[in-house]
Amino acid sequence: MPAQPTEEIDPVDAREYNALCSISRAVDILGPRWNFQILREALAGVTRFADFREMLGVSPDVLSARLSALVDAGVLERRKYHAPGERGRDEYLLTQAGRELNVVISALRDWGDVWAPGEFGPISRRMRRGDDAPVHVAYVDESGHEVAAEETYSRPMEATPAVGFYARRAELVARAEATR
Repeated sequence: MPAQPTEEIDPVDAREYNALCSISRAVDILGPRWNFQILREALAGVTRFADFREMLGVSPDVLSARLSALVDAGVLERRKYHAPGERGRDEYLLTQAGRELNVVISALRDWGDVWAPGEFGPISRRMRRGDDAPVHVAYVDESGHEVAAEETYSRPMEATPAVGFYARRAELVARAEATR
């Protein structure tokens, strides 16, 4: 006898699940327009407001709001600096959380190079320091072996409210696959 399907997920419960989801929380921080471009520049070493403006062509009000939001989220840290002969200004340095977004930004670039190529193709390539060998973003198991994305899956953490959502998703996916 086939397993009985679980109940449909209530929209309120679905919103609660989305609040638990790391992807949803990350998109809340990183998703607004300009944030990824700001991070791209910060990861390349840009730290000063005027330099971000020059590299991005974004309005001062928008840039100020986006930088403040990234500071509030703990991705950037605001510090004062004094250039000779100028008044004190703020610079924006990546925190540990911001530096760890390097692999995320690189994965987005790799995806864009393949699925949203520009007129001239890729405009940069990620290389290993020291020998200039090309590198790419990948899943790697604990023994250091690369694993194909289609060989991976997300398992819910035990004793979390997300377990029911994962079970319902599995049912929905199985139902769709059965009709293909």
